[in-house]
Amino acid sequence: MLCQSTTRGVSVLAPAKLNLFLRIVGKRPDGFHDIESVMASVNLYDTLTFDPLPTGDIELAVVDASPRSKSGELKFEAPAGPTNLVVRAANLLKEYAGSNQGARISLIKRIPSSAGLGGGSSDCAAALGALNRLWRLGVSDAELMQLAGRLGSDVPFFLGKSSLALCTGRGELIEPFRVSTALHFVIAKPSSGLSTPAVYRICEPDRTNQSAERFLKTIQTGRICEMARRLHNGLQAPAETLSSDVRRLRSLFEQESVVGHQMSGSGSSYFGVCRSRRHAMGIASRLRSAGIPWVRIVRSSP
Repeated sequence: MLCQSTTRGVSVLAPAKLNLFLRIVGKRPDGFHDIESVMASVNLYDTLTFDPLPTGDIELAVVDASPRSKSGELKFEAPAGPTNLVVRAANLLKEYAGSNQGARISLIKRIPSSAGLGGGSSDCAAALGALNRLWRLGVSDAELMQLAGRLGSDVPFFLGKSSLALCTGRGELIEPFRVSTALHFVIAKPSSGLSTPAVYRICEPDRTNQSAERFLKTIQTGRICEMARRLHNGLQAPAETLSSDVRRLRSLFEQESVVGHQMSGSGSSYFGVCRSRRHAMGIASRLRSAGIPWVRIVRSSP
């Protein structure tokens, strides 16, 4: 999350994330699932601006910056009302701090919705951090993390200081990691999306011997090819039963020279690990030629 002051308020670049590793540990009594996930933020951003509003209201305007495909099917829809995580974050922070301040918020959506890329969670984290700064509330990082966990399982990751982290519990327990190597990816998304609750509803606990710790060691030691071989997502199989588009993306990536590939989060986006930006550019071009409406070349931050 990149935050800076503007003439009147605060501007934030809220990044997308990829799940490089995701193991379903088991279902919890509260209905959520315990997971082990290695998340990496990448340089694909929504842009949010926050300006003070004397009335004390929270106003949100959303701009859809999705590409206009020939079919017109791809939309980055996000509600502008009270159900938007940005508005929920603002109201929760106001309540927690006992503040009566308001904000006018602009959100430019570049991260697709229902894609497993964490766009809504990232925007939510941006709202917590930016409004704490704009309103000069002095809420501590630890307190913001607690509020983030109440708003969504992925939200705490985006409040962290590291671009790579091991996320456990239902995703809200964050252990940051530093790496020295930037990773290059191609991300593709079909016009259809997937519902996270629907995918989790039919998933099963992972009975394999996959280990998040072993996976992280391959990244930290720069063994990218071994890391790519250890990519794992326990939600991909259930997602493929729900979406022929995810199955098609897997088939397309299997025909490419990516080092490794899998779905991100609960889908429907899919990514491939590439050796370099040039390598990624060639793969992206072929995916676009195959009719995939949204393809992006991104990298993680070291």
